[in-house]
Amino acid sequence: MSNLNPSHPTKQLLAGYCGIILGGFGVHKFILGYAPEGFIMLVISVVGGSFTYGVALLIMQLVGLIEGMIYLNKSPEEFVNTYFVNKQGWF
Repeated sequence: MSNLNPSHPTKQLLAGYCGIILGGFGVHKFILGYAPEGFIMLVISVVGGSFTYGVALLIMQLVGLIEGMIYLNKSPEEFVNTYFVNKQGWF
């Protein structure tokens, strides 16, 4: 509980909702401070999506949707331990 910062619940909600809505572009990763993972999702969505007629974007959106739901279903303490203390970048 000592690792719980007042901004962490706000980041949890913001990252969860952005993962559901804008997950294909990796916005939720940037909110949590995972820039390399966010860039990977962004490049796969934009570049891969242009070569696959949007299929790569749909796959990344599905990944973002799943991650957003995972973020919102965790308790604040579990969220902080998973994504801020242990630095788990994917799922």
